[in-house]
Amino acid sequence: MAAALMRIPTQPRADAPPALAGSFSDFTVNDATPPAPEVEFALDGRRMTLADFRGRVLLVNFWATWCGPCVAEMPSLDRLQGMLGGRDFAVLTISEDRNPAVIEPFFAAHGLKRLGRYHDPGGALSRAFKVRGLPTSVLIDRDGGVIGRIEGPAEWDSPEALALIRFFIGEGSARPQI
Repeated sequence: MAAALMRIPTQPRADAPPALAGSFSDFTVNDATPPAPEVEFALDGRRMTLADFRGRVLLVNFWATWCGPCVAEMPSLDRLQGMLGGRDFAVLTISEDRNPAVIEPFFAAHGLKRLGRYHDPGGALSRAFKVRGLPTSVLIDRDGGVIGRIEGPAEWDSPEALALIRFFIGEGSARPQI
């Protein structure tokens, strides 16, 4: 008598990041986590580096006011900061505009209330991250290691994004099934 073969679905490893779907299927996870560049950027004219945020998972988003996909993406980044922002996580929206004076009016016109007004004077940080186009977002772990990146817009408050970020924050048990 022939034995019937049953296909048993594989379960994802508990320590593996969630499957990437939707706009996040383009998110590239690094095999290793190289250190993030320690290049200065500004918040209201005050110089800082990513090391100032050590201990938090960071989503670093490079954008500009003249970039249509960036403009469309910003409200979801604002909502993400509202949902998860705090001592364990922060969204850093880093403007690549030449004139930092355009950032505040842009935030006001678009009702962005939860995001910091960061600026990359001269584009040094985006060059260090080898940004090829806007928007580009880079996820950084608590120790300053680059987890991965996505080039192009994404829905940052979607279930896929929340699952990915919560996994790296360490809220794995709270992540939804994708």
